[in-house]
Amino acid sequence: MTTLTETRPAGVPRTPAGGPATRRRSGLRRHRQRVALLLVSPALLGLLIFFVYPLVATVFYSFTHYDLVSSPRWVGLANYKYLFTQDPSVVQAARNTLWFVVFMVPIRIVCAAAVAALLTRPRRTTGVFRTIFYLPALVPPVASVLAFVYLFNPGLGPVNRILKVFGIEGPLWFNDPHWAKPSLLLLAIWMMGDVMIIILAALLDVPRDQYEAASIDGAKGYQKAWFITIPNLRPVIVFSVVTGVIAALQYFTEAAVAAGVASGKALVGEGTGAGLGYPEGSTLTYPQWLYVEGFSNYALGYASALAVVLFVVAGGFVVFLLRRTKAFTGSGS
Repeated sequence: MTTLTETRPAGVPRTPAGGPATRRRSGLRRHRQRVALLLVSPALLGLLIFFVYPLVATVFYSFTHYDLVSSPRWVGLANYKYLFTQDPSVVQAARNTLWFVVFMVPIRIVCAAAVAALLTRPRRTTGVFRTIFYLPALVPPVASVLAFVYLFNPGLGPVNRILKVFGIEGPLWFNDPHWAKPSLLLLAIWMMGDVMIIILAALLDVPRDQYEAASIDGAKGYQKAWFITIPNLRPVIVFSVVTGVIAALQYFTEAAVAAGVASGKALVGEGTGAGLGYPEGSTLTYPQWLYVEGFSNYALGYASALAVVLFVVAGGFVVFLLRRTKAFTGSGS
């Protein structure tokens, strides 16, 4: 057997096999990378301008005294010290926001899941009811709040009139500090169509053969729900909880409009934020107080500190929920 050996002059480097082809592939790869970067550059540019830069600027301004008129003046941790030790409104706003996180998010998801479960049954009018339950999610939040404040008006609203027919004295709803947040909770339940439609799609995607096999094995309804329905809904439930918590931490429009309409005070113009938190600060949320400090008191440095804390808390909530729900979703080891 003859072995072929390469003969080349001494000092001449070895030419890699397929050198020209390799260089062409490498050049083609770089060209594709440049094209891909060019195509995503608008999105990257938008991310830098509308997210990264504002975030960095907010962090910087949180260490300054800034009123939009004079130049920022560095004050170090003074804004954060005032936030955690001297501002009583932050405590009340944070407590109200936590109430919305603890009560509004789970109750809204449970109600949406219950309605979605009812709408999975094949009936002639199912499509109509699905549309009816989803429509409130399409209504602008301001219009929804205006309608609810009218419906729950303690003197002229139809809700208290109907309760009076049954001999029940209706509460003051949005004018009562003990009922204002529950009234907003009822509004959130009425506007649950966005969560309901996601859970409904997940329910309709559950394999029917799993239910049939469970029925053959003699499983009861609650056993099917626990061992079949809920495991298939785990990713959707986690998604709904995470997005719901983020939305609750940023809860602003509904509470602000309800407070302004119920109190009869304007939210813009002279006395910006005068009606926020009505009644007795029961609907004052953390984002509302941030808005008051930034655009009513013109304390942009302190408002930036409030925003940074909100960002950190929201991020911490999300990380905590994802870590705690890793085993629940079945993605853990």
